[in-house]
Amino acid sequence: MDAAFTAEQDEMRRTLREVLGKRCGPDEVKAAVRTAAGHDRELWQQLARQLGLPGIAVAEEYGGVGCTAADLVLACEETGRVLLPSPLLATAVLAVPLITALGTGEQRSTLLPPLAAGGLTAALAVPGPALATALALTGGNAPGEWAGGGRAGGVQARAVDGGWRLYGEVAQVLDGHSASLLLVAAHAGGFARSRTLLFLVREDAPGLVRARQTTLDETRPQGRIQLRDVEAELLGVEDADVAGALAATGRGAAAVLAAEAVGAAGQALARTVEYVQQREQFGRAIGSFQAVKHRLADLYVQVQAARSAAYYAAWDPEQGGLALAQALEALRITAGEAIQLHGGIGFTWEHDAHLYFKRAAADELLFGPVHRLRAHAAEAAGLFAPAVSGPGSASASASASASASVPAPAPAPAPRNEKVAV
Repeated sequence: MDAAFTAEQDEMRRTLREVLGKRCGPDEVKAAVRTAAGHDRELWQQLARQLGLPGIAVAEEYGGVGCTAADLVLACEETGRVLLPSPLLATAVLAVPLITALGTGEQRSTLLPPLAAGGLTAALAVPGPALATALALTGGNAPGEWAGGGRAGGVQARAVDGGWRLYGEVAQVLDGHSASLLLVAAHAGGFARSRTLLFLVREDAPGLVRARQTTLDETRPQGRIQLRDVEAELLGVEDADVAGALAATGRGAAAVLAAEAVGAAGQALARTVEYVQQREQFGRAIGSFQAVKHRLADLYVQVQAARSAAYYAAWDPEQGGLALAQALEALRITAGEAIQLHGGIGFTWEHDAHLYFKRAAADELLFGPVHRLRAHAAEAAGLFAPAVSGPGSASASASASASASVPAPAPAPAPRNEKVAV
């Protein structure tokens, strides 16, 4: 394995950092998230035209750049540094892999080119607050655990006149209020042929009602969608392995999210280091105090470890869950320390440090929590598999020899007839 970045990757990172540095300061981010779309549409088109950002991981035959997942991870580390509000996560990281994996040839040819060009945006809608479950980040993603099985709950799909109709509601959809195309996970078949399928719903479909939600992290806007007998198109075929495609998408998304969190944590740390060199107490900069140096050194080690894990996950997506856990933890701790080390001004709700703290809290709610990410990774690796024990097993023999070498306890003395004061 060659862990060094290529010249093209270094140039892409440099160019993206330069563009975002000019257009994505804290004030610009706050202004963008308060627009109707929740992001700067002009900047999104600029990133699509100049860098091909939405189509980095899309094959060239569909109008994409044709780069690897590692390139998308590097790009998202830069977008995470500035907390870029954009449809990149919902479109390029969640929707595009699902359309590529499950879509028919006609659907891929129709949808992927405009998605790669940035003219079309997409969002994945799964019932309830179950995005992490559907993507198999915190456990198995059997449809019955999150898709609203039976005849009620979630989104229900029924076949009508050779097509499909959807009915239901999804409360938390990343960019669901503004996406031009929705990928909706819906339950079909009732009890007899219970299964979960993915459907394509256009933004102008009759019966589709959308509204933006108030969220903790405004840089990740969410919408509530209501489907009132909405006409939909099946993505792929009815016997497609939807759960498998979602799990594969989740592994790639975990590496991207880890890189975003690392970028945010690194920037929060850099801004904190800059601040403690300027703020003075007792006639000297607080960054010169040994206690502050130690705290910053610990943060630096944690951020660098998370960055290494994110880069490794870009090469091996199977490690995405662990990398995401480490990165989310690094971001949460770094953002919290940033508020502390900024002193009284850091505790004001309007301070920029809270943008990073909100991102840390919201990402862990959406894609975690950290302890469940790690528990699922440990379970998948078989770290806590029960030891096999039997009459002839090694563990049984060891137990027998151990019990033989330990003397039997002495018999307890007979109770005496004594009164005890209470």
